[in-house]
Amino acid sequence: MAILRAAALAALLAALSAPALAQTPNINLMPEFQSKTPEEKEAEAARDKAYRDSLRKIPDAKSSSDPWGAVRGAEPAKPAKPKTKVGTGN
Repeated sequence: MAILRAAALAALLAALSAPALAQTPNINLMPEFQSKTPEEKEAEAARDKAYRDSLRKIPDAKSSSDPWGAVRGAEPAKPAKPKTKVGTGN
């Protein structure tokens, strides 16, 4: 009976430690250093230049973000005054 309890306890501990082991990060603190060839450096420089040129071609956005600004008037509409009932006293 004691052997069965010990085996059950060992299985329980193993089952509980598996999720904790899965949560540890897999980080390589010493990545392999890869140097670029001169052709790769030139290709990257050409890509960067093309990217910067394409950014210059994008037009500036208008300062107003209101699409209905030209349709409605410059002043906001005034709220209507509530009508009060003038009643006769009984």
